[in-house]
Amino acid sequence: MRAWGLVRAHLLSDLGAKTFDSWLKPLQLVSVRHGVVQLSISSHVRADWVRNHYADRLRHAFAAHLPGVRAVQVEVAAAPAFHAETSGWPSDGGMDGSLAQGADAPAMAAADSPLPAALSSAGQAAGPAALPAADSFSQFEPRYSFDSFVVGKANELAFNAAQAMVGAATGGGSAGFNPLFLHGPTGLGKTHLMHAIGSAVQAANPAAKVVYLSAEKFMVEFLAALRARDTFSFKQRLRSADLLMVDDVQFIAGKDSTQEEFFHTMNEIISAGRWLVISADRSPQNLEGIESRILSRLAWGLVADINPADYELRYNILRAKLATMPQAHVPDDVVQFLARKIQANVRELEGALNRVIAYGNLVNRKLDLDFTREVLADVLRAHSRKLTIDEIQRRVADHYALKINDMISPRRAREVARPRQVAMYLAKMLTPRSLPEIGRRFGGRDHTTVMHAVKRIEALRATDHELDRDINQLRRALDG
Repeated sequence: MRAWGLVRAHLLSDLGAKTFDSWLKPLQLVSVRHGVVQLSISSHVRADWVRNHYADRLRHAFAAHLPGVRAVQVEVAAAPAFHAETSGWPSDGGMDGSLAQGADAPAMAAADSPLPAALSSAGQAAGPAALPAADSFSQFEPRYSFDSFVVGKANELAFNAAQAMVGAATGGGSAGFNPLFLHGPTGLGKTHLMHAIGSAVQAANPAAKVVYLSAEKFMVEFLAALRARDTFSFKQRLRSADLLMVDDVQFIAGKDSTQEEFFHTMNEIISAGRWLVISADRSPQNLEGIESRILSRLAWGLVADINPADYELRYNILRAKLATMPQAHVPDDVVQFLARKIQANVRELEGALNRVIAYGNLVNRKLDLDFTREVLADVLRAHSRKLTIDEIQRRVADHYALKINDMISPRRAREVARPRQVAMYLAKMLTPRSLPEIGRRFGGRDHTTVMHAVKRIEALRATDHELDRDINQLRRALDG
């Protein structure tokens, strides 16, 4: 398929040869159906890395050449790599072959093509009336299931409400509310729960019409329908849904015509006894630029918040993630370290784990705390609180049962000098302070004394296991 070659050429130019060869070159094109591109790769680690770091780039690159593409899915290859010549498509021929083949390649017969008509030509945009069919909105990510959602205090209400919504939408129970409004900061699992709801409803009732789309997509498709003078088809596709889910509703703020249509769509769904799930990054009361009648409707149902995960939940999320990656061997102290340090959101937490595993595989390094800190140095700087030399001195003095004054005294006895060297080493490793500044904080010592202490401790850690254990324990305490 010529478009796949063009996409690869675009990504190569955009990202550079090193990044492209490491992560995107191994991707194989499987299919393009109903606006969803299916790609495969042979490694779980690479698949996770591509999903977390390049999914949007891939989607935009495909959409530039196949205007009807709205999603890109990356799975681990379960079979031999896809070959274009066996699919009815012109041979890709690799990067050079796909570009050289050009527009002179034989055209595909529409009946044999795995592409919908709107995508049958890589270089032709779909006409204004070529809006996707309803089932093309309902592409749910298999890995976003209830089974893979790790539950804790921060998200328990939202999880239980999502399951209740499935029961109500499939006739297996009564939710007692409609709509369900999920809210919370980005990366905490709102979209995961919406995919889980959609997948569960379709699994229980394959005949159910489930429509999922982002608020941005709602707006784009509505405006396209206005331009095409075909709003009736757009309204019918959404308002006839048994379950309608709209993600990130905050994006329609200030869009008057879109809000008008959204309000009437909500009313139609709820009045007809069908089900509605909405998500946003904040509660209805805190949404700005949204009409009050919409906010009133949203607050009429159940408002379920998803809060930032606490340490226990973050740790369990990482453990659940590793359970799906049996080839990855990550020590528990590294998992604990990540759970303590990466607190922003679940997406960033899992991304940090993927990054450590991927780098370890690429450079063939053992995954330990030192390597983790090295790989995530930029991330950790963004998340770290400002550690002071005074705090390091106090922690080391407590660990070795010394007085804080021993850290700055002129005493050279081994029971004092070695802990002092450890404190200097940790000050150099864990703070941005210069050697002369560290020396001044240790009783006015010269920077060469600090340099000697750092080198001495580094050398001893390789042979003195008790000292190495002390330093790891101190670093964990200081990190926490």
